[in-house]
Parts: sequence; structure tokens; C-alpha cells
Amino acid sequence: MTHPVSFRLPGSALLFFLLSLLLFPSHSAAEPYVAGMVGYTAPNDLTNVQGAGGASGLSISDLDLKSSVAYGGKVGYFFPGANWLGVETEVYNTTPHVKQQPATVSAFGASSSGIVPGFNLRVLTWGINAIVRYPGKTFQPYAGVGLGVFFANATFQGQSDSDTAPGLNALAGIRMFATDHLALFAEYKYNRATFNLPNAIGFEADYSANIFMGGVSYHF
Repeated sequence: MTHPVSFRLPGSALLFFLLSLLLFPSHSAAEPYVAGMVGYTAPNDLTNVQGAGGASGLSISDLDLKSSVAYGGKVGYFFPGANWLGVETEVYNTTPHVKQQPATVSAFGASSSGIVPGFNLRVLTWGINAIVRYPGKTFQPYAGVGLGVFFANATFQGQSDSDTAPGLNALAGIRMFATDHLALFAEYKYNRATFNLPNAIGFEADYSANIFMGGVSYHF
């Protein structure tokens, strides 16, 4: 006859285990942090530009974007017992406006060249990232990747258009601790998403940007 197998700690062993947790706590504790950051966006061209809304059927050559200031903040958490692994959420804003520039428009096998007027573009990014780091005492290289939710707003001749698009939010950086809790960091980010702006702008396009940030973080 087979009997069910169970595992139980004797009372003395359980007491010893609980006392060991109190007397010899783990050196790897949870590590929440907050940070503020500011930097510079070097956007790539808008690519795969296609007419949308009333302009459906058009194809437009790549469009150059202006560099801009970027700024934002983040909140994160490194796990106890695995302090090389963490998660964070961040929000940052940038304005890579579209330049007035020559472009080629194609439709139904015909092409025409002309000047595309510029327009204002604002991109607010909400990122949710998984982070890995080398948990050094002073210097901590790190990298992360996650989901970006991109809120794009375009304005042209008093009319505005907006889109919310999922995309890629990736980053790499290095952090230097000035005290046990306060650190400086430098970070590179890469964003990629597709925006659909059919009303005021009349096209959809693939957006990507390189963002260089510096900031201060406080680790609790």
C-alpha cells in the first residue's frame, strides 16, 4: 500500500530557521529608486511614409526630423535575492518637429517632387522596462528593454492630430554612486513606433529616435 509523502520540519529545526532569518538577514535587499533626467533627441528620418485618411494611396519619400531637448523621470525596483534584475517605468517628452524640406510624392505609378511644409511633432513616451545591471558598489553598467507607449501629437496650420501607438523602448547606460543612496547616470535610449495621423497631417509613418539622457537617481 502506498502512503502519501509529506515533508515537515521538526519544531526545533523550524525555530532555528526563523531565528537565522532574524539574526542573519540576507545582504541582498529590495532597492526601489526614483530618478529625474534631461537630454537630447537625435531622431532618425520618418520612413515608410504613406498617405492616410483623404490622402490614402500616396507614398512619400523619407522625412527629416529636427533634433530636440528631451526630459522626464522614472521609478524602478531591483529585486531582493536577485539584485542584478529589476523593473522600471518611465515617462519622458521630446519634440522632434518635421522640417520643411523637398520630398517626392508617388501615386498610381506617377511621381512628383516639391516642398513639404514643416509641422510640429511632440512625442510623449511611457516605457515599462525589464532592467539588468552589474550591481557594483560605485559603478553599475545596465541595460533594459520593454514596451513603449508613444503619445504623438502633430500640429499643422492650427489643426492638430494625435495617435497612441505601442512600440519598442530599449536603453543602456552606466550609473555612478556619489553616496550610498545618490547616483548620477548617463543613458542611451532607442525608440521605434508607427504613427497614424490621418486628419491634420494625412499620413502614417515609422518613427525612430536615438535619445541621450543624463540624470540623478535616489536609491532607497
